[in-house]
Amino acid sequence: MRITICVAVALGVVASLLHAQSIHQLPFASQANRIELAVANMGEVPMTSISVVATNIPPWLEFSARQATITNLPARGELPALFSFNVDKSAPVGTSHTLTFLIKSSSGEIWTKEIAVSVSAPMTFELFQNYPNPFNPSTTISYQLPEPARVSLSIFNLLGQLVDRPVESDQNAGYHEVSWNAGRLSSGLYLCELETKTPAAKTHIARKTMLLLK
Repeated sequence: MRITICVAVALGVVASLLHAQSIHQLPFASQANRIELAVANMGEVPMTSISVVATNIPPWLEFSARQATITNLPARGELPALFSFNVDKSAPVGTSHTLTFLIKSSSGEIWTKEIAVSVSAPMTFELFQNYPNPFNPSTTISYQLPEPARVSLSIFNLLGQLVDRPVESDQNAGYHEVSWNAGRLSSGLYLCELETKTPAAKTHIARKTMLLLK
């Protein structure tokens, strides 16, 4: 799933550049998203070598390039500046972040355009396979939540006995991971169980087996 954000910037019309756009929703952990800035020359003179630079980019947005160049922009003309990016699974869900684009002319004039974005929650509940697996003695357990929930992450041995509970807390929607150390346990298969309960009393349970080799 991917999204294209189309916005316009009119060079020479300062008032239109001072206000942030509405918040654009980005799909969780998505790839090949695009921002398309339509740069319009409102003057009667052609413009050359216009650079558009993306700034204030958070670490969870991976831009393929942070600068685009428009070589020739005719008078009263319009051309796009394109940016491609991925949304990392570590992105905070439901939090607004403002990207700032600097539009620079060859003569040194600078305009700015702000775009507010927010990452949508994942669509599904999922417990991922731990990694590494087999492991000795530490491994990472990760999962994603489509909505806030009370989370209980439990580890059982093959006899069904609880050996550890690394997570027992309320957590927000999004991607989560925890490092688990089994240094005090003996080699063998263990069962990782993730149970979540939402404020509406909706319950999800998922299980994965893990192999400890010492």
